[in-house]
Amino acid sequence: MNYEGKKVLVVGMARSGVAAAQLLRASGAEVTVNDSKSEEELGTQLAPLQGLQVERRFGCGAMELLEGMDCMVISPGIPDTAAFVVKAKEMGIYVIGELELAAQLSRGSMVAVSGTNGKTTTVTLLGEIFANSGKVTHVVGNIGYPFSLAALVSKPDDVIVCEVSSFQMETADTFHPHVALLTNITEDHLNRHGTMEVYTALKMRMFARQTEADYAIFNADDPGLKGLSEQVKSKVLQFSRLQEVPEGAFVRNGQVIARFNGSEKKICRTEEIYIPGPHNLENALGAVCAAVAMKVPAPVIRHTLKTFQGVEHRIEKVRELNGVTYINDSKGTNSDSTIKAVQTMTNPTVIILGGYDKHASFDQLSQEIRSSGMIRKAVLIGETASLIRNSLERAGYFETENAESLGDAVEKARAAAQYGWNVLLSPACASFDMFKDYEERGRVFKEIVNGLK
Repeated sequence: MNYEGKKVLVVGMARSGVAAAQLLRASGAEVTVNDSKSEEELGTQLAPLQGLQVERRFGCGAMELLEGMDCMVISPGIPDTAAFVVKAKEMGIYVIGELELAAQLSRGSMVAVSGTNGKTTTVTLLGEIFANSGKVTHVVGNIGYPFSLAALVSKPDDVIVCEVSSFQMETADTFHPHVALLTNITEDHLNRHGTMEVYTALKMRMFARQTEADYAIFNADDPGLKGLSEQVKSKVLQFSRLQEVPEGAFVRNGQVIARFNGSEKKICRTEEIYIPGPHNLENALGAVCAAVAMKVPAPVIRHTLKTFQGVEHRIEKVRELNGVTYINDSKGTNSDSTIKAVQTMTNPTVIILGGYDKHASFDQLSQEIRSSGMIRKAVLIGETASLIRNSLERAGYFETENAESLGDAVEKARAAAQYGWNVLLSPACASFDMFKDYEERGRVFKEIVNGLK
């Protein structure tokens, strides 16, 4: 897409919006940047725009800025049903998101990863694999590093590993990864998308532009993905920790096997994978599929699986104090993610649950907590505290206590935990009722825990 001389409105000045403005100016566009917050409220967020020739329109809505625009780039936080977005489309303005913009203007081979859970771990692991293979690698997208910044510097031989959210796919148009991986689909973001059918369809948009020369990778063990591989035009690979698959990666007698183009390669033994838990075995198997499709040698994959230590805020050990291990899983922003954290616990655990209400059910999580035998108490915080308590009680689990804040929750969990136990923050909810995002929640948790005497 050629943006030379085009008039483009960028709405939303978080990291991705600022990066989109930088990329558009480098591409010769006439750029207007907009945010409902004032310039003073945005503060240092605007620092990268210093000296950049853009028109600044802050502290106002986007509706009044649409006239004369050729294109509008919106942040992932803005739904495609917003009134000014609908109006822009009616006016014939080309509406896309930052991810779509960057995909159009970047160079290199793209590997995209989406799913309800496991995206960040899989993307980060793949970034390590490709970097260890000697490729210049850019890990971008929903992981927090804007794709547009990588698009400014990417070269044809580079590899771009992109974490893709359902929000970003609302505004996808020409998005075309060479390799696309779907980790799983469970109930999430229904407060935005309304139904599971809409949510699933948005996840599947990642494959829409693929051809027979590309690869689509699916988790064969996930019931939410059943039948979805039949909808794609690309070559299908699957991964499974429970069964052998025709093409892809699986486990046989404790050994990770990659089966590709009719031949098999042994990658490593499952116990050699550094990051723990059955969910991380799934993430590793998905990454093996993508790496093999991108022709990474088996020894490089093996070395990376044995040395990769995981990502911040995902089942991250913070410290051990008086025989109690404190674990930060702030990235557990939905029930399925927290279920996987619960399944990873091998010692008695006090769990901290609760946060922003995304209108999702907690019943499956409650059943897992009751039946796991490892969750000895649940400390509940945030908007969803009463919803989670009611769900736990319906499941026959009554060891709960409310807390007024995250600090209060840590103190109550500490008081309940005995020698040899864990205290696990895995909220099963987004953080927006109390924090800017899950990263801030995780950092605050670690500060609280590291400050305990």
